[in-house]
Amino acid sequence: MEGAREKPPEPSSPALRSGEPETRGPELLPPEEEPGGCARPPDTAPKKLCGYLSKFGGKGPLRGWKSRWFFYDERKCHLYYSRTAQDANPLDSIDLSGAVFDCKPDASEEGTFEIKTPSRVITLKAANKQVMLYWLQQLQMKRWEFHNSLPAPPVAPDAALAGNESALRLELEQEEAELEEFLCPVKTPPGLVGMAAALQPAPVMPSALQNISLKHLGTEIQNTMYSIRGNRQAQGIGHGPPGEDPLPSTEPQREERPSSPDPSAPGKDPGETLKPAPKPSLTANLIQKAKRQNNNFPLFAEGLTRNRTVQEKALALEQQVLMLTKELESQKELVRILHKALEAAQQEKRATSAYLAAAEDKDRLELVRHKVRQIAELGRRVEALEQERESLAQTASLREQQVQELQQHVQLLMDKNQAKQQVICKLSEKVTQDFVRPPNPLLVAPDAADRDFLSQQEKMEHLKDDMEAYQTQNRFLNSEIHQVTKIWRKVAEKERNLLMKCAYLQAKNCQVESKYLAGLRRLQEAMGNQGGESTELLRQLIQEALQWEASEASADSVELSPISEYDEYGFQTVPNYEVEDLKLLAKIQALEVRSHHLLAHEAMERPLRERWAALGELAPSVELKQLLRMGVSQEHRPRVWRWLIHRRVQHLQVLGRYQELLSRGQTCKHPAARQIELDLNRTFTNNKHFTCPTSSFPDKLRRVLLAFSWQNPSIGYCQGLNRLAAVALLVLGEEESAFWCLVAIVETIMPADYYSKTLTASQVDQRVLQDLLSEKLPRLMAHLGQLRVDLSFVTFNWFLVVFADSLISNILLQVWDAFLYEGTKVVFRYALAIFKYTEEEILRLQDNLEIYQYLRFFTKTICNSRKLMSIAFNDMNPFPMKQLQQLRAVHRERLEAELRELEQLKAEYLETRAAQDPVVPEGCASDDEGDGEPGVATCTPQSPLHS
Repeated sequence: MEGAREKPPEPSSPALRSGEPETRGPELLPPEEEPGGCARPPDTAPKKLCGYLSKFGGKGPLRGWKSRWFFYDERKCHLYYSRTAQDANPLDSIDLSGAVFDCKPDASEEGTFEIKTPSRVITLKAANKQVMLYWLQQLQMKRWEFHNSLPAPPVAPDAALAGNESALRLELEQEEAELEEFLCPVKTPPGLVGMAAALQPAPVMPSALQNISLKHLGTEIQNTMYSIRGNRQAQGIGHGPPGEDPLPSTEPQREERPSSPDPSAPGKDPGETLKPAPKPSLTANLIQKAKRQNNNFPLFAEGLTRNRTVQEKALALEQQVLMLTKELESQKELVRILHKALEAAQQEKRATSAYLAAAEDKDRLELVRHKVRQIAELGRRVEALEQERESLAQTASLREQQVQELQQHVQLLMDKNQAKQQVICKLSEKVTQDFVRPPNPLLVAPDAADRDFLSQQEKMEHLKDDMEAYQTQNRFLNSEIHQVTKIWRKVAEKERNLLMKCAYLQAKNCQVESKYLAGLRRLQEAMGNQGGESTELLRQLIQEALQWEASEASADSVELSPISEYDEYGFQTVPNYEVEDLKLLAKIQALEVRSHHLLAHEAMERPLRERWAALGELAPSVELKQLLRMGVSQEHRPRVWRWLIHRRVQHLQVLGRYQELLSRGQTCKHPAARQIELDLNRTFTNNKHFTCPTSSFPDKLRRVLLAFSWQNPSIGYCQGLNRLAAVALLVLGEEESAFWCLVAIVETIMPADYYSKTLTASQVDQRVLQDLLSEKLPRLMAHLGQLRVDLSFVTFNWFLVVFADSLISNILLQVWDAFLYEGTKVVFRYALAIFKYTEEEILRLQDNLEIYQYLRFFTKTICNSRKLMSIAFNDMNPFPMKQLQQLRAVHRERLEAELRELEQLKAEYLETRAAQDPVVPEGCASDDEGDGEPGVATCTPQSPLHS
């Protein structure tokens, strides 16, 4: 590329043509000023990244290398390029903010590298390898500076801004040091890069036409017009008489243009008065328009030099500042010494005054003794410090000995390494001598041997060069990967912060909307059935509020996560209440659930997910117990549940047991099949997986329930088992896993007789819950007792199906996470927590009908799972499993006694009825007592579940 510079073109600017700074003229500003007019010292000017490179491009016969002037823009992180440094408008630019760089050691021409952006790949070529590495390193640093640049400075104290700038500078220095570990910094090639390269002639291409860019022909024409106009102005200036300075002729055009000429001014010839400015031509208009359109691309002829006097003044001021700083430090040290001397003198003065003020010799003697004691204490402290100093000196000597030993060891290693190097050199010389040794002249000619040796040596040199080039490429690519990875992490962190902010704003929006809907609901209750325009307006507002939002955002807006109709397990996010007046309440609940989910997602869900991911192999522990209480993340829940179920039923599991039970059900119809078929359509009517006609979940549920009926003939089937199996199917997905989950709940977790025909254990747990409620929530139980409200009508179903019909899905599954690990005491804890959560709302109700209506849906209004979990496991005083077993034993004995008494009364009644009406055979029951199907467990009339 250097050899191609035959005849440099004449620069359009006089300053560039002469190679000296242009101090006057319309083009250049004073060197110590910037375009804004603010003075800036030369040493603080940013280092310009610019220079000539060859760019590969074009189409057809014009395809090839083209010389271009490249200049980096600090503000936009763009690399502009034009044909020459004197062009007013750039041809195009390269966005470096998302670009990556690559060098090509195997390229056909030296100095070739690539800039890869998301939209294109730009191939460039530098003059040599050093220039290429310099450009690559500088582009890396510029990209890093742009990604770490501070935003627009806010209104803040200067100290805060200085702290941000110092932190940014420290981060940039750290990045430079990290990059230096991969690739040593390349020195600035003199004359080939920077503003000094603009003074050099542009590289001459083999064909002038080939260097023209047809893609940017309009910009080329504008630059050519600007260059021709600049050359004409330079020639017109140079046509004066010999010996005159041509530069002053341009000065009046700049300085006297604003003022109007005055022909009557004294001392001036009217002929010398400036003529009116001519009307601008089309070329000048094009140039001015191009400058306005490309005002971001600087003229490289401006500011090429700086005033040396300003640098000398700055150096003198720096030296003076250093001297004053040293003098200030010495004065501060002197002040500290004088301050200590003053304190000592004041203490001595106080002691002397006390000694003179003493009335008796006894007091003076006591003062002297006190001073003696102080002196002795100081002496002991001096001795202790002396001993400490001696111990430290001994430690230091030991350290020095260790250092000397290590140095000796290092010296031995170095000697050993040197000896190995000598052996290697000797072996290399021997191999070379053997290789160079002339072969048998009878077999090979001398000339052929020399040629073979030279070719081998040349191949070795080429291989060494290739190895060095690939090592350089490897180091550079390592640095590029390191920096791009750091940039990606910063961008990912920014994106995560923006998503957190977006989620927070969405949560606030949901809260505002829920408050608005709650206000509408209160207004609706207050107005009642009153007519008029206000009632119609309120009805219209409620109707608009109940309309579901569009689930898809527009293409030109940010994609938010709106409230979907179903959650990840298929449950409706808005409860489908049968009462028309409760639809507004359902929408409020959905908004509150969404708000809690958004606020807790990044603050709690993300750390919890990370803890589950880092847990590894599952094993019983306190940490696992706490994690299960907090809830299992969705992606880990199937794995965790399978492990929990296996712990419960590993003594019952037999390979192929589930398939065996299914095959038995195909050969023989189970008596419970009819009841199972009836309950399938009543399972989770608010879940799309069980309501969709094309879903496979009802068939899976049917097979699981039939297999369990054959597995446990004593129970067969009981209402409620369908919901337990449905929850297991939604989480686990597999029939066999759901089957064993149902077995684990019925046969190992819940007490015996929980799902039997009499539901004895279930009724016992209701009485135990009454005792715990009276103990934990006495105010609530007194209120309910006064209004004669029986909670077992609600809580019986809670225990039988483990809240499957009561809580919203995310809270329900969190309850099951702890329930499968800890057992039935979790059900008691959450039952108490639910009443504690809504205690104040229930206490405000003063009518038992209102309370019963509220108890039908109040569990669906609980949205804050973290608060409910905290009440269940922290606010409720602990009651161990032993206490539950004792309470169960007491109430079971009472219940069995009541059942025996009831059976006795029933037998007496039947005897009396038989004596009065002998038509009814003894031992037969009416159709009201059962469905007549043997083997099907149904709920007794004493159970609230039957209702």
